[in-house]
Amino acid sequence: MSPAPLPVLMAVLLTAVPGSAGTHSTIDLIDRRTPPGPSTRQHTAPTPPAHQRTAPAPPARWDWPLVGRPHVLRGFAPPAQPWLAGHRGIDLAAPPGTEVRAAGAGTVGYAGPLAERGVVTVLHADGLRTTYLPVQPSVRHGQTVGRGETIGVVQDVPGHCPAACLHWGLLRDRPYLDPLLLLGRGQVRLLPVWPTHRERAGHP
Repeated sequence: MSPAPLPVLMAVLLTAVPGSAGTHSTIDLIDRRTPPGPSTRQHTAPTPPAHQRTAPAPPARWDWPLVGRPHVLRGFAPPAQPWLAGHRGIDLAAPPGTEVRAAGAGTVGYAGPLAERGVVTVLHADGLRTTYLPVQPSVRHGQTVGRGETIGVVQDVPGHCPAACLHWGLLRDRPYLDPLLLLGRGQVRLLPVWPTHRERAGHP
């Protein structure tokens, strides 16, 4: 049996799964055998008060789910309607067996087979959820993972990409978002939240 189309898989998933440059020291070009004169004497800048010093940058919350900076084979392109074709995440080039890492710290919400593919989801703060497939999981439901921690390896499952890839998704509650937004990239393009059957029937 051929794997289920990705839109079908995503629909099942929704119902099944709740440099900066370094500091270089100044090179002293003055001949130390010659006493410094008015034109060669170096002046040291005074140390600024503590309240004026720049605080260190906070550690990054998010990172790529693959080592390094993987090549994006296909970007985020959500459909206008739930039954239309679209792309609810991004595809990253990755041969089978490549380690997959949690893009951010969280708790494993699902790890196992789904529609003939291995799927791992990680629940994060602020209602965010990242999804990874096809992945052979090395984690279990309820396990706490840190940013960059290995959660499985890419499976050799044909059908979604012309070549092997990792499909990386991001949701805030139910709407899909571009996962590149986590890295300061991508576009703010939401997958609409369509009304339920009860809402269409006029029930609260």
